[in-house]
Amino acid sequence: MSTDNSIEEHLTNHGIRPTAVRILVWRTISPLHHTFTQIDLETMLPDTERSSLFRTLHLFAENHLLHEIDDGSGAQKYCVCRCTDENHLTHIHFTCRRCGETSCLDQMQIPLVSLPSGFVMDDAEYIVKGLCPKCSA
Repeated sequence: MSTDNSIEEHLTNHGIRPTAVRILVWRTISPLHHTFTQIDLETMLPDTERSSLFRTLHLFAENHLLHEIDDGSGAQKYCVCRCTDENHLTHIHFTCRRCGETSCLDQMQIPLVSLPSGFVMDDAEYIVKGLCPKCSA
């Protein structure tokens, strides 16, 4: 687990002022390798104000610590950014149609898309839908 000093340094390096709530949230979510919602985070941190969690998630997403994922479920989902490039457009997400879980497929790259002249991409979401291993067994 990360120490508070390394968390503070990580947040600062991403342009985020480390506060007690931000450190607590990062310590809670940084080990996660699956997507989560604000409600999931509220369950993990029941003594933290909802509005503080909302603002922190939004700030982390703005500063590329989190990816926001719209998997069609109606709930905003997040995953910890583990990108190695500055564009943060690297991996695919998979949503299971049976259990509803969305997984980060960190090892699978988003294919390059050639856009027509005049179009400029600034974000990409790539979601594959089907059955996850536990639901397809």
